[in-house]
This record gives sequence, structure tokens and C-alpha cells, in this order.
Amino acid sequence: MALHITGDAAADKLLTDNPLALVIGMLLDQQVAMETAFSGPLKIQQRVGAVDAATIADHDPDALVEAFRQTPAVHRYPGSMAARVQSLCRTIEQDWGGDAAAIWTRDAPDGAEVYRRLRTLPGFGDQKARIFLALLGKQCGFTGSGWREASAPYGDDGSQRSVADITSPETLAAVREFKREAKAAAKAKKG
Repeated sequence: MALHITGDAAADKLLTDNPLALVIGMLLDQQVAMETAFSGPLKIQQRVGAVDAATIADHDPDALVEAFRQTPAVHRYPGSMAARVQSLCRTIEQDWGGDAAAIWTRDAPDGAEVYRRLRTLPGFGDQKARIFLALLGKQCGFTGSGWREASAPYGDDGSQRSVADITSPETLAAVREFKREAKAAAKAKKG
């Protein structure tokens, strides 16, 4: 597995090599461009020194906010997102022994169980959990039974609707177009 989400080789390598970085990137993926969200873990690593659950969970909250605020910012809402990332890391430290990958590997879970586990993470609602499960199945080698069903519609084969489908600049453009069309349709429906 080699992820190609951000267009930045170092950021993509961190996402590929560090499961916590990937989970944090997914958490950050709201109200900013996908590339910005998934580049966030590299910025955190550069500013905090590591992307591991214990380091971030135990980091001084004010210093973490400052790390998120440095230019270029980790997220457009540095204060609230620093708190969310810290809460996520505390949960992973407490519930998963600091091992984010255990969420989808411990006890060989099926897709429905991974979805349930993701939903217990701070900041992971229904849609975010489904998208992340689809990302695990489509690009990270997760093969638990029923993952496509549990992640639907994001796990649908051949879909171009989320970060789970980004493997190149071309697929990024296709996902952006899908999102633009969905937003326009929703706006037209509200009328």
C-alpha cells in the first residue's frame, strides 16, 4: 500500500507508514481541502516531534494549539481541531494501547465491527466512519468480511466520491467533480 492523497510525497509517506497519521488526517477532513487535511499529520510531526498517540495526548494543550496555528496552519480552525486531535489521541491511547491500527486489526474484525469501533472515536460520525472504512478496504488492505456493505456507498467498487477513491491527480479531480455536483444538486433541491 502506498497512499497518494496529498500530492506531497513526505505527507503521503507518513499516511502510508503511520496508521495514527491516517486517522488524524481523516479527522481533520472537514471544512478544508482534502489535501490540507491529510497533510496535517506531517505538520503536526514537524511541530510536535512525533505522530504517536501518547505524545499528542500528553502534549500541553496550549502548545498544541500554537503548533496548529503556525503558518501554514494545520486546519482553518486550529483551536477546536487541536482539541479534537488531542481527544482522539487520548481515546486511542486509552482504548487501543496507542495503536490506531488495532481499531481494524485486533481480533480480526469484520467490516461492521470496524465501523462500530470507528464510531466510538471522537469526531467520527456515521459518514466519516464509512469513508474511513472504505479507505481501509480500497487502499489499505483491509479485507474483513462485509466492509463494502458497512462502508456503503463509499465502498462501492468504482465510485469516485471520497478520499477512499483518490489514487492520483486524476482521481482527485474526479472526486472533486462528484462533490461539486452533489453540492449543486443539494442546493437545487433546497431551491
